[in-house]
This record gives sequence, structure tokens and C-alpha cells, in this order.
Amino acid sequence: MVWDIVLTANIYYFVTPKINSTMHPYLPYLVADIKAAHRIHKHSVKSSHQTIENNFEEVIHWMESDEPQHTFGYFCGLESVNFPPTNQLSLKDLKIVCEAFHEMMFSWNLDIDLPEQLPLPLAYKILVNSLNSKTNIVDNGFISMDSCPGYAPDCIFKEYCPCLDVWHLFEDEESPNDLPDDELLF
Repeated sequence: MVWDIVLTANIYYFVTPKINSTMHPYLPYLVADIKAAHRIHKHSVKSSHQTIENNFEEVIHWMESDEPQHTFGYFCGLESVNFPPTNQLSLKDLKIVCEAFHEMMFSWNLDIDLPEQLPLPLAYKILVNSLNSKTNIVDNGFISMDSCPGYAPDCIFKEYCPCLDVWHLFEDEESPNDLPDDELLF
């Protein structure tokens, strides 16, 4: 938690962060917690040969590993239960939290693939829920969390699913004479 310290007549007072009158009163604390959850990178001097070897080792380890052991929340220290429901936040508040959350994810070499037109309340819910998703943390490159299964009718993005346009193209092309996959000749 970030606190302002004020010195008056040689007495220190701890002052809570400034709260905008239109802002949810919990928001400054939540944003401070998100900022505190940033990954601290230890920069070391490595030769390019060592870095390439480490990168390949990390990729091989990732490819050979089973399901990740820990959730993103385990690594960053945040819990989804500490985020207020969307109906308690304004659109401006949601935008502030989503931007801070994206920056924090970036510090962990993580990204989340969200459709551009996704409404902020749904983006907020998906970002907060990513804390419960198991993931690996890498030192080189990025891991992107993708919530779209590719099957548009079951997608959590609903009508904002980027696969929906392609899905409708295939629906329009189907005809009664189409063969099921198990009956194809090749």
C-alpha cells in the first residue's frame, strides 16, 4: 500500500491516497495493490550465447511439462475475491483497473488476448478471472492467455468472439450433401 507522509510541526501523519469524488473509494487501494504485484526483474549481465541457451532450455522445459502447477494469482500475490464486482465500479474505474492489470501482467511476461470491441465489464471479469488460471512464468518471451476455444457458440466472448465471423461463413456454406468428417475419402 502506498501512503503519503505529511510532516507538520515535526509530527508525521500518514495520509491515505487521494480519492476522486466520483471514484469508488476502494479503487486507489486496489490500484496500489496491482502496482505492488508487478514482477521485479533482476537484471544480470549474460552473454548472448548463455541467453540463447537459457531460452531454448526454457522452451524445451515448457513443451515437456505437464499442466502448470500454480495460478497467476499465486505468482503475483493477488486474489480475485479482492476485486469488487463490476456493478460497483463505473466505466472509468473499470478502465483504470484494466489498464493497471495489463501493465502488471506485462511485468510477468504474460498477455491476455481480448477482442478489441469487448465491453469493459466483461474484459474486467476475464482479467480478474485470469488470477485463477494456472500458468507458467517465463523469463524470456511472453505467454499469451487465450480464452477463446475457437468454437464460437461456446465462447466466453459471446457476440464479441473474433471467430464468430468465420463461424458464420462456415454455417452459410454447409449443405445437406456435406459428408461428416468420418466419411471423408482422405
